Amino acid sequence: MTEEIREVAEQQNAGERVATMGVALVGCGVIGRTHLAAIRSFDELELVALVDPIGPARTAFADAAQEQNGVRPREYSRLEDALRDPEVQLVVVGTPTGFHIEQGLLALRANRHVIIEKPLGVDLRHAREIIDVARSAAARGIVGSVISQHRFDDATRIVGDAIQRGALGVVTSAIATSPRWRTQEYYDSGDWRGTWSMDGGGALMNQGVHTLDVLLALMGRPVEVFARTALLAHKGIEVEDTMVATFRFESGALAVMHASTAANPGLTSRVQIMGSEGSAIIDDDELLYIHVDDGAGDGGGAEDAADAAVAALRSGTGEAGPSATGDARQAPAGHIRQYADVLGAIRERREPGVRIDEAAVVLATVRAVYIAATLGRPVLLDDVIDGRFDNVVVTTGGK
Repeated sequence: MTEEIREVAEQQNAGERVATMGVALVGCGVIGRTHLAAIRSFDELELVALVDPIGPARTAFADAAQEQNGVRPREYSRLEDALRDPEVQLVVVGTPTGFHIEQGLLALRANRHVIIEKPLGVDLRHAREIIDVARSAAARGIVGSVISQHRFDDATRIVGDAIQRGALGVVTSAIATSPRWRTQEYYDSGDWRGTWSMDGGGALMNQGVHTLDVLLALMGRPVEVFARTALLAHKGIEVEDTMVATFRFESGALAVMHASTAANPGLTSRVQIMGSEGSAIIDDDELLYIHVDDGAGDGGGAEDAADAAVAALRSGTGEAGPSATGDARQAPAGHIRQYADVLGAIRERREPGVRIDEAAVVLATVRAVYIAATLGRPVLLDDVIDGRFDNVVVTTGGK
């Protein structure tokens, strides 16, 4: 655990705690290790169960957890069996995307709190179902959230606060890019990778979704989407490795987004926000630049405030941020912050910072990109959310 991540964990543990809560981690793959690091960061969380149909992966994960914690979690091949365990109070879903909603529904209906790794799922019809179930569960005090860890980054919060205060003036436009690299071996490593049914998409759905989520957190809800997708550098997969899209937001602001898994060796993800009184750049979760209107009318002091904000976030190495290859295992600090929010929501009986219906808007936006690319024309997000395009079979490349 890096020093910055350790500091984050200590800060989150400093607050009022809930009683010890038993956690079932579903999925013993790569992202499972990120969630294990987050779970271990909280004294009130105890990993009591692991769920994975692949026995060797589950056992190896249990061995590692026992070595780290001194207690061996119980092993289950099915979530249904783990939900019969009375010690399981929080279910963390870290399986391939195509299983997220199904497993989230099982946990919510069993009156368990739920954290679902992003994205929410691959099918908007199922997303509408889990929204209804989550709302009903919330009325019973059950908290459901979807990982959107970069909404909890300091950089995102500072820029979001500046927008809310009007310090950027009228926000006019944004540019977002997620140029990552995935080898052919990455896609060949699992039959589910690069498929519409289980991955739900490619460069946007699985890598660029982080950047898209920050874009929507700062810019609000899109109204209209147009896009192009292509498969250019990889073989034997169904989904895109390159996409570009334009968005028109409720505010009237415009944005451009690019995502790729064909940008060797992998560059930094970046969100640039431009306004009539100021602008900001977030680069791989760090506040690279910000110019704000401090209210002086002549711009005086704005640069000082911007410099102070940037300096406050620069700790030297920035090692808690993701690497240029986007390896989430190296960056659990954002997950830790979101776990703290979920625990606070459970303790205070409030909504979490990221609700399931909010995550569904991100999923709908991804779906809108793919529909627009398939049809070769702009689409309205509300039409996608309302189900008008449910029967469209999306393709890579479109018309």
